[in-house]
Amino acid sequence: MYFIDFQAAGRGQISDKYQHYGLAVLPDGASPCAFRSRSQSRSREPIAGMKIRVALVSALLAVSGCTTLGRGGPGSPITPASTPPAGGKVGTSIVSAMNGGLIGGSIGAGLSDAEKRKGLEAEYKALEYNTSGQKVTWKSDSSSHYGEVVAAQPYRVGSQDCRQYTHTVYTGTSGVTARGTACRNADGSWTPLT
Repeated sequence: MYFIDFQAAGRGQISDKYQHYGLAVLPDGASPCAFRSRSQSRSREPIAGMKIRVALVSALLAVSGCTTLGRGGPGSPITPASTPPAGGKVGTSIVSAMNGGLIGGSIGAGLSDAEKRKGLEAEYKALEYNTSGQKVTWKSDSSSHYGEVVAAQPYRVGSQDCRQYTHTVYTGTSGVTARGTACRNADGSWTPLT
């Protein structure tokens, strides 16, 4: 009967959870050389398995650099709400939280209060409900003033969702465009950054 010390045979090799060390008892008449050659070929299997795992982990790390791991991470995608309010009207508190929006600046000069309100509602709808690049239009009931608002891809700053957007106001055939950024508040309103 022969005894082989696997610990001595395994020195200098990478240990693996599939590789076992200890003493083996060979049956009478078995050659230790035959067992050793079989043992050595099997001892390479864990190393090959380790190489495969290292390659898989490397590939996963490379791919994970292209995605985000949590809602709070940078570049975390947000989705606009799916449906605008019933009747198309936006609440007064939400519109007033926009502090005049872009239409409250120079592009809104010469517009009535009702036209500015329509423009603010269009800004809110573009920021809250629309996907990137989708237009929200508004038109005055009593004049040739009209406009369109287009929001860009949403992004996250700290714990707030923010979007860049443009608002173009037309008088007849000529238009004036303003650009800005707004961030969403916890109550669903949007506050433009100044």
